[in-house]
Amino acid sequence: MDYKTSGVDIDAGNETVRRIKRLAKATFTPGVLSEIGSFGGLFKLDRDAAREPVLVASADGVGTKLKVAFMAYRHRTIGADLVNHCVNDILVQGATPLFFLDYLATGRLSPDVAEQIVEGIAKACTDNGCALLGGETAEMPGFYNDGEYDVAGFIVGVVSRVKIIDGRDIIRGDQLIALPSSGLHTNGYSLARKIVFDELRLKPESLVPELGETAAAALLRTHRSYLPAIAPLLSGGRIKGMAHITGGGVTENVPRVLPAGLSFNVDRQSWTVPPLFGWLQRAGGVPDAEMFRAFNMGVGLVVVTAAANAEGILTSLRNAGEPAWILGEVT
Repeated sequence: MDYKTSGVDIDAGNETVRRIKRLAKATFTPGVLSEIGSFGGLFKLDRDAAREPVLVASADGVGTKLKVAFMAYRHRTIGADLVNHCVNDILVQGATPLFFLDYLATGRLSPDVAEQIVEGIAKACTDNGCALLGGETAEMPGFYNDGEYDVAGFIVGVVSRVKIIDGRDIIRGDQLIALPSSGLHTNGYSLARKIVFDELRLKPESLVPELGETAAAALLRTHRSYLPAIAPLLSGGRIKGMAHITGGGVTENVPRVLPAGLSFNVDRQSWTVPPLFGWLQRAGGVPDAEMFRAFNMGVGLVVVTAAANAEGILTSLRNAGEPAWILGEVT
């Protein structure tokens, strides 16, 4: 017997690493001091770039959105979902990304599929100005079904200590500014899949007339990054808090940035919920409260600012092409 007959193909692993090296190297920034393939990634922190630099780190995955990717044989968007989700998670504390690492585990390694995933990761890293510093590709026969995999991302960013955004100065009357999502992002997919593929019995390639696109296209829209929209506002001191609307929706993510004793209200008439969510709600008979806990409902990021600064931030966002709006206020 040998390793290959037990399910692990070392040659396929080497070929995957060869392809990944090219993709990762294209993302390298001046701080990268190592090559892909080292036991650890080396990154030099530019202490002149931030006063009292504080490192901000986060890790996340994309949940059962992966199941839709498996069904549709579309793997490139998953990598971008992963990076952008992690970028947004540190952005809400005022940090900009430095480097990213990925973990890819599968039952039987396909260099072609792995390359597609990492292509998406590398492109998103480049778009967000961070380096793909390293990662791990694990072949685990018997642990995952053929054709399936899991991915996780790990990000490190930096913020000046005096510019950390933590919500501590939020008070009653502060305004909530919403930025739109691009779709489901990376949350609510267990419910969405049950509605679309079990209840409606659609295929990934099935056209959804209400949406004007296939089920796969609607469900695999890339989780967007809010860094380009928010980065120009980080130095002004006008943002008191931010919430990335992920699992739990607006209902449970906005309270995470509010000081004790404060709550918030939302003006349901301030935006039109995108058709995708209405279609899922009708098809699944999902109550309003459950929709707002399971999905982002078209709200991807919430910015908290003083009432006196709200109009200025809105103007800046809209001038940059961002259709932001007043979602509600702190109570």
